[in-house]
This record gives sequence, structure tokens and C-alpha cells, in this order.
Amino acid sequence: MRLRSPWRAALAVGATVLVAAATFFAVTVPASAATTGPCDIYSSGGTPCVAAHSTTRALFGTYNGSLYQVRRWSDGATSNIGLLAAGGYANAAAQDSFCAGTYCTIVRIYDQTSRHNDLTIAPGGGANPTADQGANAAALPITAGGHKVYGVYISAGNGYRNNATNGIATGSAPESMYMVTEGTHYNDRCCFDYGNAETNNLDTGNGDMDAIYFGTLCWFSPCSGSNPKVMADLENGLFAGGNGSNTANTGRNSAFVTAMTKNNGTSTYAIKDGNAQSGGLATRYDGGLPTQSGYKPMTKQGAIILGIGGDNSNGSVGSFFEGVMTTGYPSDATENSVQSNIVSVGYAKNVTFPANGGTYRLTNLASGKVLDAVNCGTANGTAIQQWNNLGNSCQQWRFNSVGANKWTITNVNANKTLDAVNCGLALGTAVNLWQSLGNLCQQWAVIPAGNGRYELVVENSGMVLDNQNCGTANGTKAQLWMWLNNTCQLWSFSS
Repeated sequence: MRLRSPWRAALAVGATVLVAAATFFAVTVPASAATTGPCDIYSSGGTPCVAAHSTTRALFGTYNGSLYQVRRWSDGATSNIGLLAAGGYANAAAQDSFCAGTYCTIVRIYDQTSRHNDLTIAPGGGANPTADQGANAAALPITAGGHKVYGVYISAGNGYRNNATNGIATGSAPESMYMVTEGTHYNDRCCFDYGNAETNNLDTGNGDMDAIYFGTLCWFSPCSGSNPKVMADLENGLFAGGNGSNTANTGRNSAFVTAMTKNNGTSTYAIKDGNAQSGGLATRYDGGLPTQSGYKPMTKQGAIILGIGGDNSNGSVGSFFEGVMTTGYPSDATENSVQSNIVSVGYAKNVTFPANGGTYRLTNLASGKVLDAVNCGTANGTAIQQWNNLGNSCQQWRFNSVGANKWTITNVNANKTLDAVNCGLALGTAVNLWQSLGNLCQQWAVIPAGNGRYELVVENSGMVLDNQNCGTANGTKAQLWMWLNNTCQLWSFSS
């Protein structure tokens, strides 16, 4: 039994001296209101937004309310994060100030429409009865409109939901939606979704969902290539087009991706994607609804989910910056205008840490102990633990880049790679040393949490490197667990 408290975890100071920290550069641009937002475009096209969520910017040209709410770990206090100006971009400095000296969780994402379809941390469901966790508020710093802002970084176990919505399509009513996500942060687990889902957190049957999925889970074989794909989660299937399999849907792995679907509820649906930094939309499918039982007509229930499946399947990973849901079935011209608006934001990332080839000791914030290869072992299968800093190479780890914020972590003494044992997906999966296999079970993301601390996320499962039961003794096991928003899963880097 894991006796944890997400925000009351002790903020122990690690024993190492921090010598490296992420550097974030944002271009200074005067804050100014946008004249038009995506929801203004949809409204002009006769398909108004009924939900509009973003942690980065206003989605209406005149919106001047809160974007999201963060909760501090140190005392449980909350703060709403708003805009630099009406119709503009998030005031990230307000988050940084409120969370200074501690860490924060995103606990609410406000709906910018008048319908108050806010997203809060999801309860348990049929696939996973345990309530989800909110996202690490500092995990995804980017620039938008030249300003520093934060996205929502979904690890395994994170998710948001609203089961009591207003104005969201139900039954066979038509709707559309889009989200802006990352083409480099995904996996093949279920389900990184945004959109319409069941109101009881259960899988209640075909056609009861209508959500955007982004990732590499191939539900209906064959699927084409290895790129992550925009698919329609219509319940009991991730549809690349038609009846599920659609090899014309080749996916997209640009740094930022516009993911878009629409569904008229009775006969037709469409899937589009685009590079959210440049260019137009690609239509991956536009045709009839699936002919399997239950999809024609649709039986949508009208809840809203983010980062999970309709039954709280929460093994997925992904990034969320903005998204809307509309009534009606927008024209292609309207959707093209929305894509142009998204491109005008100038979404960008600037990842500068860790240094490629850099060698570090990793100190757990809660225990003050460093990540250690047991008995300085060099064989495949050598276990990983925490131990006092001995100053030797058995406790040194080299980070080599294998892609956009993807790293192999190699033990300097053994010259073997930090590995998720047997590519495990279960909570408590052990980590060990193994020869390089070039797979996702040996690739890690380094995610900032603030104050020079980081979470380490293994790519295959989306779970984080964890100090078992928050132990403080030498020999405490290192393992993988869902993100819990506590200091037992935070690490500092030092020489």
C-alpha cells in the first residue's frame, strides 16, 4: 500500500548541489489582444464553440477570464492563471510567482465559453477505478505569440473530465472538435483523447463517444507507418477512417500538430491533421460512418474528457495546448481558417537541458539519495536502487539524445542502459541495467517540475521513475509508477 499525499509530500532538499537547470528563453513581445480567435471563426461559420479549453491563450478575441487553476503542493492553496491582455496569451509569470519555492498541479482548465464546461481531475472509471492525477504545472514550457506559456503534459495516470456539461452534442447531433498537441509525445496505449464521452465513466457501447485520439495504438489492422495519427475514438475502436483501418491516414510527427475531427451523427465523419506551425490541413478521411452496429446513428452522451478514454483508460501520454468543441458540422473553409489562426500563434519549444552527452548524478528530492547500480554491477539485469552519494562512476549517468526530448540514460561504470524490466506496463515495474536495445523501454523524457527538479518518464509506458514508498534508506528500490505529484518522483541533476 502506497501511503502518499499528492501535495503534502515533504519538500525535502536534496543533498547534492545543483549545477544544471533548464533555460527558457521567450521573445519579449508587447501583450496585445487578438482580433479573432478560433471560436470567433467557428461562430462566423454557423458552428459556435460550446467548449473551449486552453492553458496557452484566449480562444475568443474578447475573452479576458481565467485559463486554468493551479494548486500548490506546499499548502494546497490554489490560484487562477489568466491572460496578459484580453484575447491574448497566458500570464505564465503569475504561475511562476505563485509556485516559487514549491511545485504545482493543474487542477482545473476553464471553459472560455459561457457554458462553464470546465475540466477537472477525472474520477475513476471502468478501466481504472482509481481517480486520476492532475498534470505537473511546470512540465511543458513553450512559447506562444512570443510569450512563455505552459501546456498540459499528460503522463500515465493523468486525466481530466466533466460529466455534467452544457450544450455538448448528444445522441446523433452533429459536432466538431480540434486540439493542438505535440507530434513527438505519444505512445501506443489507450487513450490520449479530447472530446465527447460517456457520462458515467464506463464503456457503454459503440457510438457513445466522439473524441479525437492522437497516438500510435493500432486498433484496426493494418495501420500505415510509425507516425502518430489523428483518429476518431467512437468507443470500442480508434478509427483511422471508414470502418477503422485506413492506410491513407499516414499520420504526422511535426513538433506541433493540429488534430481535427467532425461527425454529423447520422452518416458522415472526417479526420484532418496539420502542422500547427505552418501550412494547411490534410484530410485523412471524409466519408461514411462505420457500418458496424451502433455507429450509424451515433449515440453520443456529452461528457468531455482530456488525456483518457471514456472508461478512464489512462495509460496514454500526450500534450495539450488548446482545443474546442462545436455544435454543427463546420465547412472546410471554416476549418481552414481555424488552422491559419493556429499557425499565427507561432507555437515553439526551446529544450536546452540536459546536455547531450552530459554526465550527471540523479538525487531523489524526498530521500536525498542518489540513483545507484547495485554493487556496481555491470551485467544485464543489474538492479537499480538509491544510496548515499559515494562519488563513484556507478552513480553517474550519461544522457544521449535520441530525438525530441528523448534520451537514453547510460550507467557510466557499466556502460549499460537504464531499462524498464521486460518493457513492463504495471505499476511497480522495476528498472535495471541492460545492453542497448534501441527500444522505447530504454528511452526517457526529462520533464521540468520547477526549482531545478525533474521527473523522468519512460517512453513505452508513460510512467515516471519513482522512489518506492518514498523510502529514505540505502537500498530503497527505484521503480516505475504513475505520476503522483509528490517529491518522491522528483530528481535533481548534479556533477
